[in-house]
Amino acid sequence: MYDRGLSVLEQYGLTAKSSYRGRGALLCQTEKGLLILREFHGSEKRLEKQREILLQIQRQSKEKVDQILVNQGGELISVDKEGIPYIVKMWYEGRECDTRSREDVIRSVETLARLHNVMKLPVCEMYTAEPLDQEYQRHNAQLRRIQKFIRKKGVENAFEKIFLSSVDWFLERGRTAVQSLENSDYQKLRNQAVAAGCVCHGEYNQHNVLMMRNSVAVTNFEKWSFDMPVADLYRFMRKVLEKNNWDVDLARKMLRAYHRQRNLSQEELENLRIRFVYPEKYWKLGNYYFTHRKTWVSGKSVEKIQRLVDQKELWKEFEKKCFEKLEI
Repeated sequence: MYDRGLSVLEQYGLTAKSSYRGRGALLCQTEKGLLILREFHGSEKRLEKQREILLQIQRQSKEKVDQILVNQGGELISVDKEGIPYIVKMWYEGRECDTRSREDVIRSVETLARLHNVMKLPVCEMYTAEPLDQEYQRHNAQLRRIQKFIRKKGVENAFEKIFLSSVDWFLERGRTAVQSLENSDYQKLRNQAVAAGCVCHGEYNQHNVLMMRNSVAVTNFEKWSFDMPVADLYRFMRKVLEKNNWDVDLARKMLRAYHRQRNLSQEELENLRIRFVYPEKYWKLGNYYFTHRKTWVSGKSVEKIQRLVDQKELWKEFEKKCFEKLEI
């Protein structure tokens, strides 16, 4: 049974009054309130840094985040009788951010900006995010590799047919993004952000933002890194805008909401614009196809790539309409 990890709570001097399954974890009502119990597969040293970030947020702001608990032995990782490692975190009763709700979206963006104001640590080079230009060049190379692979073996399903007929258009956008980065102040901005110890959440999306009656809780900081704050803002905006048909008015409201809490410079806005040029979702779908079983592709993947192709001109126009003459 999945609840076998409950015995780990004994190492915290706690018992579960009740428990239920969540996203790949077990939520438990205990003497300390709601906790989440999750198997741990990462680096202990990185986890220690993550806890340092979360404690700093707790000390320097009123924002709610999922603090990692220390067991009675002073350890962050607890191993059960079967040798499986777990971590235990404080959790919150709330619902995930609704990407169709403008109120939820704006509250989430404002919360992100306030977090960025306090998420700073002395820099540790090994936890610095990959430079964006290198990431884009690597992704472009992967798209070309997938294109070559499908051409060589021949088209066998709907996904491959759609990919092969559209990849050149999306690759051109990828090359444009790389060139725009090279002609921008990106390197200077990134160096300044990293030197200042700016920390990004790394996976700030609707699933990791819990909406409560009078506040917002942010969870799952496992993919944190030292990077430019706009990296987080871009990730969240892209997820929301994909589900809202690239609504320019909503995008501008999000930018203004963030700016009210943390100033966005013109250079940061230009970097954000360039990020929206890159076909990240297209690359993700291609990469998922290439690294998984290719003899059968799910209808969901076909539907997603077809939607991207259908919306490509709308997405291309979004970047111009949103950032042109933008006043925040």
